Amino acid sequence: MGSAPLITLIGAGGIGKTRLAAEAVHRYHKAKHLPVRWARLARLAKGASAETVAEEIAHSIVEADYSGRSVWETLIDTLGGSVAKGQSVLVLDNCEHVLDGAGQVITGLLDAVPGLTVLATSREAIGWVDEQLVPVPPLSRGHALDFFRQRAELSGHAIVDEDQITLADSICRHVHNHPLHIQLAAARLRRQPLMMILDDLTGGAGDRRLTWSHGPRAGADERQQGIRNVIAWSYDLCTPKERLLFERMSVFSAGYDIAPDDKGSAADGDVGAELAAIEAVCADADSDGGAESIAVHEVAGLLERLSDQSLVLVHMTPNSVRYSLLESCRVFAQQRLLDRPGDEWTRLTGRHRRYYRDMVARIQSTWYSTAEVELLNWARAAWDNILSAIDGSLATPGEAQIGLEIAVGLIGSRVPFYKGSLREARRWAEQTLAATRALDPPPRELEVGALALISWVGLCQGKVDEAMRTLDQCVALCLPEASAADWRSEPTRDLGLPPPVEFARGCQLMLVDRAPCAIPVLARASKQFAAMGDPGGAAMAELFRALAAGFLGTAKEAREITAAYVATVTESGAQWTQSWAEMAWALALTKHGDPLQAVTILRKALAYQDSTRDQWGAVWAIHFLAWALAQQVADARAPQGRQPEQVLRWSLEIARLTGGAATLRHRVGADIKNLGPFSDETEKAAEVARQVLGPEAFAAAEREGAMLRPELGEVTQLALGTLSLDRLPVDHPVRQYRPSAWHELSAAEQDVAVLAAAGWTNSAIATRRGSSNRTVDAQMASILHKLAISSREDIHALVPADQQPRVASEIERRRARAR
Repeated sequence: MGSAPLITLIGAGGIGKTRLAAEAVHRYHKAKHLPVRWARLARLAKGASAETVAEEIAHSIVEADYSGRSVWETLIDTLGGSVAKGQSVLVLDNCEHVLDGAGQVITGLLDAVPGLTVLATSREAIGWVDEQLVPVPPLSRGHALDFFRQRAELSGHAIVDEDQITLADSICRHVHNHPLHIQLAAARLRRQPLMMILDDLTGGAGDRRLTWSHGPRAGADERQQGIRNVIAWSYDLCTPKERLLFERMSVFSAGYDIAPDDKGSAADGDVGAELAAIEAVCADADSDGGAESIAVHEVAGLLERLSDQSLVLVHMTPNSVRYSLLESCRVFAQQRLLDRPGDEWTRLTGRHRRYYRDMVARIQSTWYSTAEVELLNWARAAWDNILSAIDGSLATPGEAQIGLEIAVGLIGSRVPFYKGSLREARRWAEQTLAATRALDPPPRELEVGALALISWVGLCQGKVDEAMRTLDQCVALCLPEASAADWRSEPTRDLGLPPPVEFARGCQLMLVDRAPCAIPVLARASKQFAAMGDPGGAAMAELFRALAAGFLGTAKEAREITAAYVATVTESGAQWTQSWAEMAWALALTKHGDPLQAVTILRKALAYQDSTRDQWGAVWAIHFLAWALAQQVADARAPQGRQPEQVLRWSLEIARLTGGAATLRHRVGADIKNLGPFSDETEKAAEVARQVLGPEAFAAAEREGAMLRPELGEVTQLALGTLSLDRLPVDHPVRQYRPSAWHELSAAEQDVAVLAAAGWTNSAIATRRGSSNRTVDAQMASILHKLAISSREDIHALVPADQQPRVASEIERRRARAR
């Protein structure tokens, strides 16, 4: 990437800055195996503050954050914690409209994170003192023609003969080899032959492109001046209905184009809006398809034609199709929508907010069913649009309640745990709650539910004091002043509190007070949720009741409550919830029965959670697994003297899982020290293994686990039993930390290993040493086995420093022999 801390790719809109950045970091990551994180800032309003820019970066790069850290602390921990060999890369795409805010964030990050390189794309410089500017020119003539032919082939009009190639080359030259212009020109092949497209590009008074100048960039619309008329060239070719749908789609969040082999959120379907959303927001429900309206049944066909003209992006996965507008197209479409008579923008953004409010409400009411994972995956993919809906509710007078309903619905259906962002969810709830207090009258029931859920999220984040204060505020809204003053004095007494408040209270009793009375309080919350027709809320309260029974209840309570809960959840068909129910059952087995069976159950649950990208569940499944292994050790450990081999192996696994779990917790911001019984059981498990292994051996194994790379799934693989530390690459931190196994080689094997490290073939080694080929082959197999490697190419990295001069000498000797 170069030595500059800040590298900025600058150039006109659509010139290919994003694609160039993607290719550069792809090659860098492939060569260096170093972390690269990517944040797109196109969604932000012009002139967004540094705090808003930081929030957007965190929203993009923090895969999971269950902590109570500030956004700045989260960014520092994420970027600093991911630095390998002192280097990591952050890509900030589309900075031109937030230069001041982006500049402040970049400066702060470069100061706070040693080894960080920021690669920015912008239409002008960020303005940092040591910024390295890299102008992005148009494509070369050859690359431009190749790109045009690729895009033409996608439109079903391959360019093969010489006359066609000549015309295509002329078109590319007339559009100055600009990638976006080429893409839009090639899309016209669906409606015009090459010659007609070229005739539009006379360069004179009749040029259909108008003026494709790259003018000043002041103002949200003017920063698109350089490509506005290019888009208009394609827009003008559309039918009135196509134009209308294109404009209306600007109320959705912007998408982004990626190469077919790119990996990331787009490849996973986590970008764009589904057809049903576009139909609900952009179609006219009562329309019969008149000229100035769009009927629901027309939307799919219109989207297909707009995508044919490269005005709409299509994001396809094996299970879904989603649509979006490139940021440049979205700004163009938004301007056109604002110019239409009436207040179309306000009407459609209102529809957008209500659609996502209603969808979140549907998730909250139906997630406890066979549709659970499908609904949660929808929320993950719709995250940007959900966020835009909340932002819009805060910016529009009188709409804050819709934002609060979305925020409460998300937390109530556990989406933030699945998506991985408690910090964002809590911030949305707090901001929308504050805004609704200005309404007359305020939505009191919604406010109580929001406070209870904010308190619960605070408990999960380990922010105990804040959670307790919020719960007190919540109770004060529900009870008369005299009753609210001492409401904690009799926790099991039914005060008539709403079920969300009872739920938060029961969680506090379990996580903070470690009180067995949490069990009946959570049972009461579950019954109240069920009575008000909220089966999801009841299931959530039952989960925590089962956990409380496992941690704090008697053997009879733990086994009966958790077994009943597993049976109920299994019948519901809610698979994600079932994986958590099985964890609760495994906890009961660990504490009161059969830890060996618990290990089997936990590995199954962990495999499922890993497959659904549930990082919160995976973190705790790994902890539960260490607890179950510790109970096995306690059950099988010899009273004194030499321990059985199996006990030693289990203890080593516990130590490594302890280290790996700590690394995972840090990565996702899970604070265990204030999670009462979770912390207690983790400390007990570590102490059991420490007593078997001894402090030094335990610390060494724990450190090996801590060196595993969560971003590559290594901690999870270790817990699942599919990762052998002995088979890690020789440059892995664990292998580098471990003492060398070189001393285990015989003298003859060491000589052979030195020659192999120098590049001598087995047959050449045999000749040098006067041995048979069979002997050297056997020695080589022994060397690979003892050094725990699979290839002779790995030997060089394991040769001790005092033997490296021999390797260098043998390399020279081999080269001299080859001359």
